Amino acid sequence: MWWFWRRGASGFSSSSTAEEVTHGIDGSGLTAIVTGASSGIGRETARVLALRGVNVVMGVRNMAAGRDAREEIVKEIPSAKLDAMELDLSSMASVRKFASNFNSSGRPLNILINNAGVMGTPFILSKDNIELQFATNHIGHFLLTSLLLDNMKKTARKSSREGRIVNVSSQGHQLTYNEGIRFNKINDKSGYNRYRAYGQSKLANILHANELARQLKEDGVNMTVNSLHPGVIATNLFRHNIISNGGCNDMLRGAASSSQGCRW
Repeated sequence: MWWFWRRGASGFSSSSTAEEVTHGIDGSGLTAIVTGASSGIGRETARVLALRGVNVVMGVRNMAAGRDAREEIVKEIPSAKLDAMELDLSSMASVRKFASNFNSSGRPLNILINNAGVMGTPFILSKDNIELQFATNHIGHFLLTSLLLDNMKKTARKSSREGRIVNVSSQGHQLTYNEGIRFNKINDKSGYNRYRAYGQSKLANILHANELARQLKEDGVNMTVNSLHPGVIATNLFRHNIISNGGCNDMLRGAASSSQGCRW
């Protein structure tokens, strides 16, 4: 799998690690929120941000898992500044509570990484009666971003440092329904396809990032908004899917390995 190591214009390749990409960066004085930070991409993002001196708030659905992840990172990086706060992106009440608690704490916010997600679930409605993948992957993050946006604008203005919002999307956005996002059929069980529903939610992540970036630029706000495809990465995102853990590891053999599953 030689292409995993082929370097692009940035000087990095698909096999480059977060530590390599951030080498030499001093994040002291910055505050970041990372959703889904108890495992997988979110945990590694939180770990490396903390390694670079960033104050990290880990938004986690399972507080026990969040505390365990935090303790493991602090054990490795004694200087790490990390807090775990409960956040269930499929519940709008949980999102509002998280944002309210964070904003009322008086903390600034420089970086928001909307990472948490689910993939390929059977048809399930969230607590707010919204199809679970669309609720978790898009609506929850859309609301969270909106509730934290004033804080981020204020922080960027006062610190004169560019604020950053990152939506973790997926190449899977290309696999959405033929008509794109089915706004009038989000909860249509009869026409539900678990993979197209995932693609639909990931397409929404991209459109959200693009439009918010346009608005902030138009308003002259010192912030950037981007979406990204994380690649094929060993995480537990595939827990609802037919691809087995062993199948994932076969895909990644020679590039990476894990006992969990794949995120793409």
